[in-house]
Amino acid sequence: MDYYTKKGHAKRWVTQSDQNYFITGMRSLRAKCRLDLYLRANQMSEAMSKRENFFNVDALEQGIARQLVEGMTTRVFSGQQAMISIVRIEPNKSGRTHSHPQEQWGFCFRGSGVRMQGGEEVEVSSGDFWRTPGNVEHSFTAGPDGAVIYDVFAPPRKEYEKPGAGFQ
Repeated sequence: MDYYTKKGHAKRWVTQSDQNYFITGMRSLRAKCRLDLYLRANQMSEAMSKRENFFNVDALEQGIARQLVEGMTTRVFSGQQAMISIVRIEPNKSGRTHSHPQEQWGFCFRGSGVRMQGGEEVEVSSGDFWRTPGNVEHSFTAGPDGAVIYDVFAPPRKEYEKPGAGFQ
């Protein structure tokens, strides 16, 4: 629905995010796009610069605390699209076999253990990582020195977004 002003510039209504913008000519459209990109970049840099988005693996006061089983605790850090769970497992302790719909990536940061996944047992040590598709049964047993595992879930597990106990 274009119409023209006395000077011959096209004017049109553009709907974006439930707001109407009145745009005059292509110069205004380009300027508006540059302004939108600038504002979005500033919002992102402001969000990224806040200290609440920076963490340390050894800062046990950070994150959401969960006791998974005796001898196995985690600190959970949830985002919009993914979640990190830093699991600390005492020597020779095991989690119970379970599954969930989320895809899970695990990384053995410290220590060693045995990862049971889909009926197969695989020995892992510092530096090893693995992928667990959704709905595949899995568990972990720490080695003689225990283990620290980084788990990444996508999408986030809703039950892990609050303090509590257990895998569910």
